[in-house]
Amino acid sequence: MSLQASIDQDIKTAMLAKNEAGLRGLRAIKSALLVAKTEKGASQNIDEAAELKVLQKLVKQRKESAAIYQEQNRPDLYQIEAEEIAVIEAYLPKSLDKEEVEAVIRSLIAQSGASGMQDMGKIMGLATKELAGQADGKLISELVKQLLNQ
Repeated sequence: MSLQASIDQDIKTAMLAKNEAGLRGLRAIKSALLVAKTEKGASQNIDEAAELKVLQKLVKQRKESAAIYQEQNRPDLYQIEAEEIAVIEAYLPKSLDKEEVEAVIRSLIAQSGASGMQDMGKIMGLATKELAGQADGKLISELVKQLLNQ
């Protein structure tokens, strides 16, 4: 089942269950996928990698908003963002922990023969492709810098 069909089915289920938090998150996903499909230059059907990017972008936006709300002592708005994050993350593949990401990056460095910071762009390209949907870009960047500086 495609992500779009799965989201549509889950929206119906959330409506019947009167699950407001789930419904907000699912509608946000559906809206973002629709925007991605109708963007200039996009094909009518988006591939799985593009869907993952859309979901990751939604989670990142909500995490940033949640951090701001927490800073400004707005637990009501923070709770809404946290609920939506949980709904959206359910459709993302399981995230790798820091040690697993580090192991993948170490193997990429060894395979490519990278020797220093001058190879960071090459390693970042390989790592982001290899870890798409499984790790945050910020974490990947930090680990690549750290491992290339050793």
